[in-house]
Amino acid sequence: MIENYLDFFKNIPPEFATMLIAMTPIAESRVAIPIALGVFKLSIVSAVFWSIIGTIIPALFIVLYLKPLAEFLSKHFKIARIFFDWWFKSVVGRFQNKYDKYKRVALILFVAIPLPFTGAWSGSVASFLFGIKPRKAYPLIVIGVLISAFIVTLAYYGIFGAFKLVK
Repeated sequence: MIENYLDFFKNIPPEFATMLIAMTPIAESRVAIPIALGVFKLSIVSAVFWSIIGTIIPALFIVLYLKPLAEFLSKHFKIARIFFDWWFKSVVGRFQNKYDKYKRVALILFVAIPLPFTGAWSGSVASFLFGIKPRKAYPLIVIGVLISAFIVTLAYYGIFGAFKLVK
């Protein structure tokens, strides 16, 4: 399956492919950086840069346009209403306790933790659901993305560095 995923990107410059991978929900930088470093053999700076760019672009659009888009689609399509109800309930369930305790810092932490269903996409949704204005939410999300990219890069070199020691 991963080969099929990577085959899609084989004729695309690796920097652009890294950015596209990082733009996808769930993948974001936690997948883009290891692929950029391990498969595309990009430098650390290039891998992290293109991953961050790819992660923050969709976040900007989500922060700015999720509300009108969700309202329009939910009004006109039952499947969209079901999807948005599920997605919003899921994000609130994971984010509520952290937000109650840490307020806006929780948004940074929620985005920074490189686990599935956290990150810039879910953080952008959380900012909308918790009424954090886009002007305040987006910089917090970007800070979280930067921290996440740093963590993923350290983890990549920590894990693969350990394997090199064993050989």
